[in-house]
Amino acid sequence: MSSSRYQPYPEYKDSDVEWLQSVPADWAISRVKFFAALNSSKAELNHLPRNTEVTFLPMEAIGEQGELDASRTKLLSEVSSGYTFLAEGDVCIAKITPCFENGKGAIVTGLKNGIAFATTEVIPFRCGAACDSRFLYYLLTSAPFNKQAEGSMYGAGGQKRVADNFVANYHFSAPSLPEQTQIAAFLDHETAKIDRLIEKQQALIALLKEKRQAVISHAVTRGLNPSAPLKNSGIEWLGQVPEHWKILRVKTVSTFLTSGPRGWSERVGEEGSLFIQSGDLNDLLEIKYATAKRVLVGNDAETDRTRLIEGDVVVCITGAKTGNVAVVESVPETAFINQHLCLIRPGTNICPAFLGSFLKGQIGQTYFELSQYGLKQGLSLEDVKEAPVVLPPLDEQTAIVDHLKTNTSKFDSIIQEALGAVTLLQERRTALISAAVTGKIDVRPWQPPRHEEAP
Repeated sequence: MSSSRYQPYPEYKDSDVEWLQSVPADWAISRVKFFAALNSSKAELNHLPRNTEVTFLPMEAIGEQGELDASRTKLLSEVSSGYTFLAEGDVCIAKITPCFENGKGAIVTGLKNGIAFATTEVIPFRCGAACDSRFLYYLLTSAPFNKQAEGSMYGAGGQKRVADNFVANYHFSAPSLPEQTQIAAFLDHETAKIDRLIEKQQALIALLKEKRQAVISHAVTRGLNPSAPLKNSGIEWLGQVPEHWKILRVKTVSTFLTSGPRGWSERVGEEGSLFIQSGDLNDLLEIKYATAKRVLVGNDAETDRTRLIEGDVVVCITGAKTGNVAVVESVPETAFINQHLCLIRPGTNICPAFLGSFLKGQIGQTYFELSQYGLKQGLSLEDVKEAPVVLPPLDEQTAIVDHLKTNTSKFDSIIQEALGAVTLLQERRTALISAAVTGKIDVRPWQPPRHEEAP
């Protein structure tokens, strides 16, 4: 943030709170519980009929940038016990990992009959007379609060939570109510500008990925010779392919296919071999070894079966990234896959990069999507074995792979630039919120511009 654009307050004082350091001289040092009540009593609703319709807020209805989906409703009788009560204008934040770290929280508005019941994994706040709800939301989703709260979390693994008592007693520097309102208005305006820029970059990324996918799909289904005679593949969504290509299944072009071991989760830690999970596969057919966890392994059959070697192809078979594909071009050290991944060891008649590109292309992804049709979640090993694949001669496969490396790298570099821009914008958004709610910048003179400046 430019110091010429955002000036500090004219005078500061020592807060006597280690993480707050200096604060504006006329800001008070307070605790959240003196500004907002946690867990309002459901007794407020005793006068309502049990068939009153109210908003229902599961965790997926609460966004990471303050968004709220208030479209779900239930009867009061269905949710009055076992859920968290919220009223119109209340603030809530997620308390369980990873939802808390991801910034899930919102000001709850647009509620059916002014009432909502949410997952018990949120903490609700009712602002007092001296508290602006928007300021409180920004405070409780700011980096300084998050850092202190993460250090206080209790529980283990995926069940760690922020305690209500920690939030209630969290010390912060409190400006006057009019100044809270001004800070909130400033942040509403400035974060909305940043969010629009982020949306534009994300739209660009989506477009580039779509074009990249089209280049891959055309090369691996039609080849590089536009004059080559074509034949019907016999597969509706594959269409025509070069006449001299074969139509096979993954099981006929691989020598080995397996999924990762079960029961290794308790062995995961800071030491041992690399343990590749679905999140370690990026969208560029690569494995991000630097992000991988580690696992201590024994000398059993599972170790030999699930170890990665150069030339393997990996497919995600469960979870949000089902269908994602990576090609193992190199293995920096001993590495194994977990149970959410499928390992394919290609035979000598197919280039691993060609197989990976085909499965990552439109045809492979369409097959994986159709294999999960209806209530089925994820892919079985049999699904992967039966996946269709085209087989050009090896020299043609190599030429296609070289062509794709050259032509997709153009897209990849622009995508990486756009991703970098998104990261910088997100960092700026976080820094701006932190600076405003802690008094590092003085936004009292700020007014919404009559004519919005071009970004």
